[in-house]
Amino acid sequence: MSDRLRVPSSVSAARTGAPFIPRVLSIAGSDPSGGAGIQADLKSISANGGFGMAALTALTAQNTQGVRDVHVPPVSFLRAQLEALAVDIQIDAVKIGMLANEDVIVEVGRWLAEVRPEVVVIDPVMVATSGDRLLDPAAEDALRRLLPLAHLVTPNLRELAVLTGREIGEEWDAALDAAEQLSLDLGTAVLVKGGHLAGAHTPDALVDAARALRQEFPGSRIDTTHTHGTGCSLSSALATRRASGEDWPTAVASARAWLRESLEAADELQVGSGSGPVHHFAGLWARGSVMTRPQAEQLASDWWEIIRPIRDGIDELPFTRALADGTLAHAPFVFYLAQDALYLREYARVLAEAARIAPTSEEQAFWAGSAQGAIAGELELHASWLTPAQGITAETFAAAQAPATTAYLDHLRATAFDGDYAVLIAALLPCFWLYSDLGERLHAGAFGEYARDPEHPYASWLATYADPAFAESTQQAIAFVARAAASASPEVRERMLRAFTAASQHELAFFAAPLPVAL
Repeated sequence: MSDRLRVPSSVSAARTGAPFIPRVLSIAGSDPSGGAGIQADLKSISANGGFGMAALTALTAQNTQGVRDVHVPPVSFLRAQLEALAVDIQIDAVKIGMLANEDVIVEVGRWLAEVRPEVVVIDPVMVATSGDRLLDPAAEDALRRLLPLAHLVTPNLRELAVLTGREIGEEWDAALDAAEQLSLDLGTAVLVKGGHLAGAHTPDALVDAARALRQEFPGSRIDTTHTHGTGCSLSSALATRRASGEDWPTAVASARAWLRESLEAADELQVGSGSGPVHHFAGLWARGSVMTRPQAEQLASDWWEIIRPIRDGIDELPFTRALADGTLAHAPFVFYLAQDALYLREYARVLAEAARIAPTSEEQAFWAGSAQGAIAGELELHASWLTPAQGITAETFAAAQAPATTAYLDHLRATAFDGDYAVLIAALLPCFWLYSDLGERLHAGAFGEYARDPEHPYASWLATYADPAFAESTQQAIAFVARAAASASPEVRERMLRAFTAASQHELAFFAAPLPVAL
């Protein structure tokens, strides 16, 4: 079964741009200590980016010191497991490990011939670490007939010697020649593993006689006795990597790099008193975290609560109260509008920068539309109060910037200059969120019923605060920021929160400027 005739599903997924998580089936025995067999396979598959499944061929009673007993379920039950999986789930790759006897091997071969998975890796478990043969002669013959159904076979040196009938010992050149013969005989690729070589070097080699390929992968011996399950783990990683779309040489290189990393951290596990397992997730834990990624909705709620003192401060400002009850004098109101016009002109430019660096077309369109709205919509309303006869003219922006306006715009421009999209939109959010929240509560009568009266002196202005379209845009802005924060690293998320909180503080100062109070 040649892999040149079959394309992993990841290739078609890549063509559509869809994420692809290979579904990888382990057909092997169990190890209740968790270091080898299907337990190791499932960890390996997960650590290498796949979704793992398992069909059990045998149950063992073992620990890090050795195997005490083996129970082989009826072959009919193995067949039932395989059929249950195949009828429901697309299987992108199969890794085959311990096959206890001839009947099991024949049944697995029959199933492979029917289903023809796109990737098949067989780890021919034939010889124990002690050198003892694990299969009787009939089972060994059946296994030899099974191997041509694989795309890759991964024997250790002792298993390679049995399969080829050659004396290999610890001679690496002899192992390479034997692998060449086995690849030619089987019509499949062979990964010969040098872990049983004496000395400081433990190379592996990928051999494919049909392609005239013989690629060696050097490596120095890792100083640990905890190597239980390395063969299981490597073969599972190879099946997963190949199903992900990597070619065999790349899959071998990446799987070996992962396994070596896991071996180097094996001593950290402290499992058992014998030969312990490799640390399958050492790299993932070191580079990531076992902490759950925060949810976008919870982050939005948390951030809103963090700025509660600022929100309360805005509510208590003399400007807010006077605006709500209609006692605000004309002069401070015009001052506020003039500063807001200056602010909106520059805010629109920062919105346009967010649109320019947005990672998706949806976000690009949203921020660009918001920039246009700030100019075409909001500034026209300002002009109706500031320059009613002329509309938006240079006179609309004739006022000098107040310190609060300058400080706010400096914060936004500095954030935009930094070039981090997530941090920038976090800084832009308070202008949406705080205005919309205040408008909704004004319209709901939270500051007194007079704010809802059409005869209110600033009725037309107050109506803009509670505009349904603005409320909808605000929810969209919140969603974009929360989603970005949820997917960001903790460091970027913290920078986003600082930018958001600082912008909220600037909003408070901006509202306070027309009627100065001690903040």
